[in-house]
Amino acid sequence: MSGDAAPHVVEDFFGAVQLLSDGTVVRGDEALLMPAEPFPDVPGVEWKDAVYDTARGLKVRLYRPAAADAGDGGSNIKLPVLVHFHGGGYCIGSYNQLGGGDHLRRRLAADLPALVLSVQYRLAPEHRLPAAIEDGATFLSWLRGQASLAAAGGVGAGAEAEPWLAESADFARTFLSGVSAGANLTHHLAVRAGSGQVDLAPVRLAGHVLLSLFLGGVQRTATESDPPDGVSLTVAMSDQLWRMALPVGASLDHPLANPFGPDSPGLENVALPPVLVEAPEVDVLRDRVLLYAARLREMGKDVELAEFEGEQHGFSVRRWGQANEELIRILKRFVHRCST
Repeated sequence: MSGDAAPHVVEDFFGAVQLLSDGTVVRGDEALLMPAEPFPDVPGVEWKDAVYDTARGLKVRLYRPAAADAGDGGSNIKLPVLVHFHGGGYCIGSYNQLGGGDHLRRRLAADLPALVLSVQYRLAPEHRLPAAIEDGATFLSWLRGQASLAAAGGVGAGAEAEPWLAESADFARTFLSGVSAGANLTHHLAVRAGSGQVDLAPVRLAGHVLLSLFLGGVQRTATESDPPDGVSLTVAMSDQLWRMALPVGASLDHPLANPFGPDSPGLENVALPPVLVEAPEVDVLRDRVLLYAARLREMGKDVELAEFEGEQHGFSVRRWGQANEELIRILKRFVHRCST
């Protein structure tokens, strides 16, 4: 008999992602995890894709209100730029996924109004962290190049300006945003920028938005130990996603999961832009999110906290209702405040 055992499943996230003992990853139909209910139409928003990392073939989907298109490239309308990262525990999801994420991005483009840039990044466990963070930094470098091209009239050394950005982007009003793992990614990019690890000029980071922030930690919080009824993300699901996303063998106190863990760098001297933190009530991560906002406030950071009673983790992309409309109004006020 051969001593080699056949590969077996060591992680199975509802059939959407399976990790085998030999490191092989098998992906299934993520649509089975998504809400089946329809989302209302958002007229007057157009989109297109562009490649920001040719080496890896990574793309960004650009959304803009059709009113920003003058038809002849002569529009003087300048819109804030909202960079957005999708959720999915770093293991599932997509920059171009239809449904709730697409609807949210369309609403943001139409209602703020803004140029919304939905960024693709590599997923775990094929590409464990910090791969996604590095992709986010690569995108910001691309955006910086686009801003420089726009300032130079769209001409650069072998580089090509993205017309929508050259025509309509106000790079001095750039915001980072994300849902769940995308919010975690947003936090780490804001820290890199605020600590000087990422040079953005002539892009100015005016603020960042964290929706249902995805965090972890070895010591359980109250909402993790005694979860509220009806959560969309359980503690077991969160732990499993972190196991597949973090470097092999890392604990939940890894700095990418727990920004206030024992090995995490201090944020006191980081020049963070204003941050809007959304905290749903029916979320096992609620206490972590509230602690995150409180700790930043203690450091003197500009923190706006928006709590949503009766809502689940990731509600902004799970279904559409009155809470989502209120979230759009809060986002609009936040972008206006940070823009002025």
